[in-house]
Amino acid sequence: MPQLVALLLVLLVDSLVAPHFYQVILQDGRLFGSPIDILNRAAPVALLAIGMTLVIATGGIDLSVGAVMAIAGATTAAMTVAGHSLPVVLLAALGSGILAGLWNGILVAILKIQPFVATLILMVAGRGVAQLITSGQIVTFNSPELSWFGSGSLLLFPTPVIIALLTLVVFWLLTRKTALGMFIEAVGINIRAAKNAGVNTRIIVMLTYVLSGLCAAIAGIIVTADIRGADANNAGLWLELDAILAVVIGGGSLMGGRFNLLLSVVGALIIQA
Repeated sequence: MPQLVALLLVLLVDSLVAPHFYQVILQDGRLFGSPIDILNRAAPVALLAIGMTLVIATGGIDLSVGAVMAIAGATTAAMTVAGHSLPVVLLAALGSGILAGLWNGILVAILKIQPFVATLILMVAGRGVAQLITSGQIVTFNSPELSWFGSGSLLLFPTPVIIALLTLVVFWLLTRKTALGMFIEAVGINIRAAKNAGVNTRIIVMLTYVLSGLCAAIAGIIVTADIRGADANNAGLWLELDAILAVVIGGGSLMGGRFNLLLSVVGALIIQA
């Protein structure tokens, strides 16, 4: 796989520039070091890339994932400050991402608007929605339970890394152990032929945008939890470009068709390394 070779070459260059690049230490029950920092920084982009991979595989594109991150982050911070419990906050934030994805899916699959234009609408308007949620302020909070999702650790690794890994596993099982992956690829290769074969192409396309919105919401929660606040203007800014680049580096075609979630995540690692 050329992507893995590229990642190894980038890491080799990093090690030449920084002699102690591969040094990893265990402190306070958590691993620290440059490789761990790369994994931690790559987690939000990897999450976006997972959802973006499915959208691009159908022949679409989602330019709104950065704005959806801002909406989910604003929802997380605002509800935490309002005193809601952690499960309610997380469900509301994830729900906001799902609704955003559903909106994009309806525009693309039902109203037949070009994906670039349809998602550009939310890309622009989404930050305004996030500003409304936060009343135009940078909302900060002090919740150790929520902060754990952004700056905590689990099984020696940073929590965002574990969340991204679990998301990758779930999406891989969803697309490779069920017919969903085959349907997505069929839509991307030839949507008319897929429809004639009995595939509900509208539902498949809408589902990919919903899943992309869900991934963006998870990334938004992580970023917000890490900085213990929500900045509607800057949260996830231009990360949609990183996500698209990660998919392309991973071998995904912008024309749609076959996809590989693992290689998209490798693409995110290459960008961050």
